[in-house]
Amino acid sequence: MKKISKYLLSLAIIALLISPLLFSKPALAQNDQFGLNEVNNGLNNSLSKTDPRTVIARIINVALGFLGIIAVVIILLGGFKWMTAAGNEEKTEEAKKLLGAGVIGLIIILMSWALANYLITALNNQIKP
Repeated sequence: MKKISKYLLSLAIIALLISPLLFSKPALAQNDQFGLNEVNNGLNNSLSKTDPRTVIARIINVALGFLGIIAVVIILLGGFKWMTAAGNEEKTEEAKKLLGAGVIGLIIILMSWALANYLITALNNQIKP
């Protein structure tokens, strides 16, 4: 029964990965085989009109948000290891180290976000276009 469920799970994952290919748009124009015209139109119409400070702020927010998610996952992993340690001291110590590292990482990320937010706000108030 376990083998069948593994095969079904594998089949479902493969189906999810292949489904965008099956239900995608029709083929692009003959002279635009790789979709470069759409990329150029996107670059010309969106990035050129956006203030570079705004783009940098968005990139910083996305990067720090991603790092925050990783820190929370580390904290959850430490908690899970602690719960499943079953009294084993080595596993408990390893879980405590993971929890400590995750919390310290989260604090550093939050402080970085606060500093970056403050600097970007200060720059936007000082330099007005």
